Amino acid sequence: MTKYATISVPAEVKSLLEKAKGDKEWGDFILDLYKETRLLRSKKAFMDLTEIVTEEDLKAMAQSSREFREKFAFT
Repeated sequence: MTKYATISVPAEVKSLLEKAKGDKEWGDFILDLYKETRLLRSKKAFMDLTEIVTEEDLKAMAQSSREFREKFAFT
């Protein structure tokens, strides 16, 4: 049997969320919000990273990784 919990939010927040959720169950709606938020944060982090990491940085990281794997290879 599934356990349920109550989350207290201001009435105006609940009203706004009820309009957004439409016919979805609360659990599904909140999980969708959570997943979408995680995805958008990941995309933003990736975009931020692409703005600060140069092509030279990527080449240096790849070279460093290769060297690390060569030095610590199991024989």
